[in-house]
Amino acid sequence: MRTDQPVTIRRLDYQVPAYLVDTVELDIALDSERTIVEAKLGIRRNPASTAPRMLVLDGEALEFILATLDGQPVTPVIADNRFTLADVPDSFTLVTVSANKPSANTTLSGLFMSKNGFFTQCEAEGFRRITYFPDRPDVMARYRVRLSADKARYPVLLGNGNLLEQGELPGGRHYAVWDDPFLKPSYLFALVAADLVCEEQTITTNTGRTALLQVWVENGDLDKTHHAMESLINSIRWDEQRFGLELDLDRFMIVAVSDFNMGAMENKGLNIFNTKFVLANPQVATDIDFANVESVVGHEYFHNWTGNRVTCRDWFQLSLKEGLTVFRDQEFSMDMIAAAAPNAAVAASGKAVKRIDDVRTLRAAQFPEDAGPMSHPIRPDEYQEINNFYTATVYEKGSEIIRMQQTILGRDGFRRGMDEYFRRHDGQAVTCDDFVAAMEAANAHLGETADLSLFRRWYSQSGTPVLSAEREWDGNTGRLTITLSQHTAPSVSQPVKLPLHIPVVIGLLGADGADLPLRLDGESGPAPTERVLHLKEAKQSFTFTGLPAGEAMPVPSLLRGFSAPVVLDHDLRVEELAFLMAHDSDAFNRWEAGQQLMLSVIHARLRGEDAGLQTSALVEAMHRTLEADLDPAFVEVALTLPDEAYIAETLDVVDAPAIARVRDELKRQVATGLEDSLRARYTALGVALAAAGEYRPDPASAGRRGLRNLCLRYLTEIEGDGLQLAREQYAAATNMTDRFAALTALAHAGAATAELADFFQRYENEALVLDKWFTLQSTAARVPDGSSQPFVLHVLGLLKHAAFNLRNPNRARSVILQFCMNNPRHFHADDGSGYQLWAEYVLRLDSLNPQIAARLARSMDRWRRHTPERQARMREALQRVADKPELSPDVREIVGKALGA
Repeated sequence: MRTDQPVTIRRLDYQVPAYLVDTVELDIALDSERTIVEAKLGIRRNPASTAPRMLVLDGEALEFILATLDGQPVTPVIADNRFTLADVPDSFTLVTVSANKPSANTTLSGLFMSKNGFFTQCEAEGFRRITYFPDRPDVMARYRVRLSADKARYPVLLGNGNLLEQGELPGGRHYAVWDDPFLKPSYLFALVAADLVCEEQTITTNTGRTALLQVWVENGDLDKTHHAMESLINSIRWDEQRFGLELDLDRFMIVAVSDFNMGAMENKGLNIFNTKFVLANPQVATDIDFANVESVVGHEYFHNWTGNRVTCRDWFQLSLKEGLTVFRDQEFSMDMIAAAAPNAAVAASGKAVKRIDDVRTLRAAQFPEDAGPMSHPIRPDEYQEINNFYTATVYEKGSEIIRMQQTILGRDGFRRGMDEYFRRHDGQAVTCDDFVAAMEAANAHLGETADLSLFRRWYSQSGTPVLSAEREWDGNTGRLTITLSQHTAPSVSQPVKLPLHIPVVIGLLGADGADLPLRLDGESGPAPTERVLHLKEAKQSFTFTGLPAGEAMPVPSLLRGFSAPVVLDHDLRVEELAFLMAHDSDAFNRWEAGQQLMLSVIHARLRGEDAGLQTSALVEAMHRTLEADLDPAFVEVALTLPDEAYIAETLDVVDAPAIARVRDELKRQVATGLEDSLRARYTALGVALAAAGEYRPDPASAGRRGLRNLCLRYLTEIEGDGLQLAREQYAAATNMTDRFAALTALAHAGAATAELADFFQRYENEALVLDKWFTLQSTAARVPDGSSQPFVLHVLGLLKHAAFNLRNPNRARSVILQFCMNNPRHFHADDGSGYQLWAEYVLRLDSLNPQIAARLARSMDRWRRHTPERQARMREALQRVADKPELSPDVREIVGKALGA
């Protein structure tokens, strides 16, 4: 257990490394109890450094054996996880021999063991648990690695780069030598030694090179690898076409492991994945799983250039690679959806649904983070534990900052900037400022448009801006003035927030619902029906002329496509929102108008107001959407009520059980009002899917299944045959999507006793499917078997289940994290039992895996937003954790900031 006090690391204190490492030769003799690592480092003085002539290497949980400098024994000072040699020469070869114990490494950082072998995870600071090294991303070196292990137990030996040599060794061992021809930081080092099988395929790149692709899994899982392989090939082709970036190695490997803290890791040429994002076939994976596999495979492959070939100078620049690569995987997924669509209209709708899903994720995870004690810019100014900054802000908001640059510069301008970025920085460790500078330089011919000096504030300023819009209509002259203003709430670290450059994509709808020409005052000539307004001040007005005089005020469609990560505060009336929901040509804003209608009803009910007229307008608008000839995938998201967590974010004081009660009431009222249409649509979609033949995870089929299963969820909320329909669907299902959707409907209705038992029996040997089984039960609206026991007792029963394993991150997440983070109605029970459970398992996990414990700790960091009674109980639980003497820096930082907020 780490007991060292956390130290605050500050971005402005950055200093270049005193010594650089040019070459790394590792000889790793793998053994579960004592792995011996010999490291031969070619080191030279950094000419840019003025630091003392002292070599300092990082090393954690290592047993030091010996060290030599240019062949002569040396005795380093080893203390506080540092290896120090004083007065070293300008250039030398350092050899160290050390040992570590993979079987005891429950942190899953560095070299660790899963059930079938050895695996590594070195980002952010895991390499120091393998050998002594300057473990920072701006030290980039060439690596050659010799692995050896027991051949019978670990017949597959994998490393970064290209395989040079392999052979037999005495004592039943064998070896393999891997060479990575590209410079890389230590966090991209990887090895695997296990009993695995693979699907492989050879491809030809766009320049005619051949490359071997492999997806390695446990024996018995080979029938679940095809989708991952197909996704990898699609990713390679897309990056060639969209950005001109080619696979640069002779071999690219994906390895699936069941014990993994993260989703996946982009190690150069040897991506290590959580099995959750590799294994998929119709019997074990849902439509969402198939989409997630494609997205994550794409994400990690795209890191080959945005993260590996060009990497971060320091961890403050993490969004340089993560935000950019999330943007790239989102664009990839949208393009894959469009490519599979039967026509342009469905393609546009499918891309909008993907955009909606991404924004829902942003609002659910990042907006709360931006408003809480862990709020930070996408480029933080300081941290105590870097693992705590793999956040929605760095990833999802970071992606939005990249997307805004594409909106400002245009798609072609963004591509020019990417080309310039790689031309300048290939093989380097750079900063976020370097990326923006490349964007500006490549688009200098655009003049003021390419000036991103004000835009840079997005990288340094935290918080979610509120964008307010007001209208002034002169019907006599056909002039509409829209005044936009921005405000970002102050935070402890940034009491004064400055105006940002916010690109606001806008349209105007006339009385017939058609888009109107947008001509700003003083302009002449043709006018577009959609344009970008650049808000750069605290308040600006934009006047549109030439609009139909003598008619009603046009309805503005603001922030189309969610063109900036802001909260939009508008003055639209209920009838105008219904109008947008029916007519807006921007599918995202059609959905958003519906969400705002739903929120207006929910807010009124939470205030105790009579919302009958608003509810009727909402149900009628939803009925029109359900009956319209629209893409089923869009109809599904349009008819889905905002979730409880998002509703909470729109309120000043959160009463989670009250939110759940009001949302449930509205759901039942919608289901009652739409019952006949829901049943008819459910039946018709079932007929269409049956006629289409065997299951396919393509977007069109997934959209039909998604809407059909949403209809089923609504029907199970009211008296009638909904529960019987769900039982029949469960029994007849030929794929996991439909079976699990039926089980979900029954569980949330508290009527799934028999089906839950059957589901477990069917899939008890499928770990990922059991994770779904646990997750469903820990997040259900009711105790799934309909019993009256307190929900927390039900969760405690899951934690005692024979199939539950606290050491496995996926299984721990499936119960504890899901309950605490995604079941607010029961986690925030009046008696505080959810908070007591939280404290107990934060402490238990902290002794095993601080990264997972810290993520669980985050579910309480906004305790001050709740009712006074709950605040008192939450503070007590937080203090219980904070008072534990031996607490990891990971958890201490989270809890300390929560209590100090």
